[in-house]
Amino acid sequence: MKTVMAQGTFDILHPGHLHYLKQSARHGDRLVVVISRDSRMRNKKDLYFSEDKRREMVGALEVVDRAVLGSEGDIYSTVERADPDVITLGYDQGHDEGEVKSMAEKATGHEVEVLRVDEREGFSSTSIRDF
Repeated sequence: MKTVMAQGTFDILHPGHLHYLKQSARHGDRLVVVISRDSRMRNKKDLYFSEDKRREMVGALEVVDRAVLGSEGDIYSTVERADPDVITLGYDQGHDEGEVKSMAEKATGHEVEVLRVDEREGFSSTSIRDF
């Protein structure tokens, strides 16, 4: 079974998030979504929903097999726990694919494919907040 890991804040769920998660799910058999912890957010005051509510909302989506909260510490333990074969990144996530691949392979002990998924559906949490 090929596991895909996607991650994000998912504070204001919108069609762009759904597109990202559907595209991510196409790369494997099981989609695990990691929800950013409140404690790791730079602008906590900008969050509308708690980490538990965000995990609950994402977990309720049909495309998602499992939604989990990220680590309070480093991301290595989250990746190690999820043990993905594929990690997807959204178009607006500033992570370097090579660095993510290296970190993920160190955490899991096996090859991990890292893909950038085009999330552009004309929606973003920032544009919705600013509306």
